[in-house]
Amino acid sequence: MARGDLKNPRLIYLKGAVFLLIAIVSAALLLLENFSIRFAMLLGISVWAFCRSYYFAFYVIEHYVDPSFRFAGLLDFARFLLGRPRR
Repeated sequence: MARGDLKNPRLIYLKGAVFLLIAIVSAALLLLENFSIRFAMLLGISVWAFCRSYYFAFYVIEHYVDPSFRFAGLLDFARFLLGRPRR
């Protein structure tokens, strides 16, 4: 386990809440700047697709492709795809 891993459940929930707040505020600002139904739908689809790809990178690969591999981040996932071992 890395030295900087969060272990406090309250801090983990706070981190998740901050990410959610950032997402809501940035989406709201984008929609306020350039509102249209088309833009809102494309923004929603984009967010959904990024969430699904993140889920794929961490949950699907670990549970269905290579159960022995644990990813610490997207860089580890890229190394996995390129076939390079972790340090």
